[in-house]
Amino acid sequence: MATVITEREAGLSTEIETLADLLHRLGDIPLDRVRFHPAPGTATEKDVERVPAGRSRLVELVEATLVEKPMGYFESRLAFVLGCLLENFVSEHDLGIILGEAALLRYRPGLVREPDVSFFSWRRFPKRKLPKGAFLDMVPDLAVEILSPANTRREMARKRKECFSGGTKLVWEIEPKTRSVAVYAAPDKCKTLDENGVLDGGRVLPGFRLAVRELFERAGAQESE
Repeated sequence: MATVITEREAGLSTEIETLADLLHRLGDIPLDRVRFHPAPGTATEKDVERVPAGRSRLVELVEATLVEKPMGYFESRLAFVLGCLLENFVSEHDLGIILGEAALLRYRPGLVREPDVSFFSWRRFPKRKLPKGAFLDMVPDLAVEILSPANTRREMARKRKECFSGGTKLVWEIEPKTRSVAVYAAPDKCKTLDENGVLDGGRVLPGFRLAVRELFERAGAQESE
């Protein structure tokens, strides 16, 4: 069923009066990630659906503004490799579904996010039937973000808060530059794993274990700067 968004829900917060206010609310992100068409404060979910495929096709809807989701080819490679490993595991154990970086997730009316990889338990889908429509109206059980240089700490903190407030149980933030993974069981409860660490699915994906080093080795080595 389509979600009806009121004018109040689609508009900017009354706390936002200037562009600087908007950027701060978005997490102090670079200005070049904010789309100007449609104008900030006027974008809707329909605008997210209308974004054409291409270099900047990945956009999220936040504060009635289209925000480009930065993702280079190597970040996409990491997401794909991890997504394949998770898909194999959840399929083998019949746990749920895995979605990729282009999946449109409506966390609430007017807030659309696109985690790089996400897991949803079959318990979330009555009779295991996937809903129709461009948007999935729920936050993931597990959300994975592959960090890019254009991501900011405040932006990621906001994303984690949105996830956990909606019921997410686990967030992995993967940092390609340091070849490490920050594991969150709550918005501010973090354990950082280096290449010697092992990702554990915990209660979300019981039995899943993946060495951080293996993830990066499977993705392939990058040239040094």
